[in-house]
Amino acid sequence: MHDVSVNAQNGQIQIANEVLAVVSGTAALEVEGVATSHSVSDASGRFAKRNFSRGVKIAMREDSVSVDIAIIVKFGHQIHIVSEEVQKRVKSALETMVGMTVKEVNVNVVGIHFDKPPKVKAKVKSKVMPTKRG
Repeated sequence: MHDVSVNAQNGQIQIANEVLAVVSGTAALEVEGVATSHSVSDASGRFAKRNFSRGVKIAMREDSVSVDIAIIVKFGHQIHIVSEEVQKRVKSALETMVGMTVKEVNVNVVGIHFDKPPKVKAKVKSKVMPTKRG
């Protein structure tokens, strides 16, 4: 993968693929129903520190860019609607922020995130000891 080079009026501008990946990942995470990009959970299943470029691959093709992004969708959201919105947001973000033509945004849904139910404390039965009167 090569960095993006843009000829500007006063010289050349280079944008690292990592920057394009961060822009794409951040745009995807703004979509309602996206839990995270890729599988960034630790061993206990909790979400670890977010790496906005994780699960994002950028491919340059002549004058355009193609994006492959892996996401985890929150349970209860319609996967196809969330995926289409991710495509729109990533395309818009790259075209607006970088000024590049986006050829395609391929979304790979790699998992479903289930919210953990709230913990319910068990009722503790206490035995009432009779008091001595006397």
